[in-house]
Amino acid sequence: MKLDRKEILKSLETISVAGEGKNMVESGAIQNVMTFGDEVVVDLVLQNPALHIKKRAEVDVMKAIHEHVNQKAKVKVNIKVESADKKPEIKGKSIPGISNIIAVASGKGGVGKSTVTANLAVTLSKMGFKVGILDADIYGPSIPMMFDVETEKPLSVTVDGKSKMKPIENYGVKVLSIGFFTKPNQAVVWRGPMAAKALNQMIFDAAWGELDFLLIDLPPGTGDIHLSIMQSLPITGSVVVSTPQNVALADAKKGVAMFRQESINVPVLGIVENMAYFTPEELPENKYYIFGKQGAKNLAEDIDTPFLGEIPLVQSLRESGDIGRPAALQTATPLETAFEDITRNMVQETVNRNKSLPPTEAIKITTMAGCSAVKKK
Repeated sequence: MKLDRKEILKSLETISVAGEGKNMVESGAIQNVMTFGDEVVVDLVLQNPALHIKKRAEVDVMKAIHEHVNQKAKVKVNIKVESADKKPEIKGKSIPGISNIIAVASGKGGVGKSTVTANLAVTLSKMGFKVGILDADIYGPSIPMMFDVETEKPLSVTVDGKSKMKPIENYGVKVLSIGFFTKPNQAVVWRGPMAAKALNQMIFDAAWGELDFLLIDLPPGTGDIHLSIMQSLPITGSVVVSTPQNVALADAKKGVAMFRQESINVPVLGIVENMAYFTPEELPENKYYIFGKQGAKNLAEDIDTPFLGEIPLVQSLRESGDIGRPAALQTATPLETAFEDITRNMVQETVNRNKSLPPTEAIKITTMAGCSAVKKK
């Protein structure tokens, strides 16, 4: 059973908050509606803190959805009391000097998201762009290893009278990662708020300087870190990485859905297919589709998303990451060509996005009754 958001909103137009004349949708009491299969989460803002008003509103919402949409729907109502003259707090802000912020994500772990991020950054730098990477994979930072800067520590510099972190730079790319502040064998055991605070420091307390692109290497999945990043920054667009196999594609589809959710609305610049096929070094003309053929490309067509390109599974790609020298630095190789094509397509999609769409807004995250919800500022 799949619930329709438009039908839910229409059902909520039949009820109003006690003491108010307009229906809940028209009055603005309904802040957000999210559906997940047979579940629906409704974020409701009331001006009256009285317990009986809140209880009646919750009951009315559940009753309206059950009567007009589906009686078996699982309904959760999150209620927040806010005075009429209170203005929403705006936390998200842009970083002066950074033109485009691109989030690189994957629904599933182990599909090569960090490898793609590192090689996109290097290729952008080779093309003449000023580039930075924020390694937001708090629990598994791998960017320092891929750039051969594991032992480096960011220095403190003074910018406009304020102390800032100076990103580590290698191969023409500026890098900041939580990996610079932890020991190699130290596990990062943090709750969401602690991780979010660390990320905010790396974002806003860093001397990034002028950048054409800041790539954000997100953790796998769709969770708290992703929301924290999108709360803190207006993301220009996102890139989703997947392998061709069905298990990875199912999660990649969820990743695209997260960015496209009405309350988040971050443009998806495209999908990258990693490990598209295996080519042994001794048989460079042969292609073995170990994980399936063109799965990510077909997914991109199915969900009307640009397909940025495919990356073969070759031994040198793994070796280059292990020794801290991204494969895109090599010249006249199939990998260099693959990353150039993907990067060129990503840049073009970014240009198209900036021409046709207004700047992305940061989102506001509110926690109500133990449920995290998202709404536009």
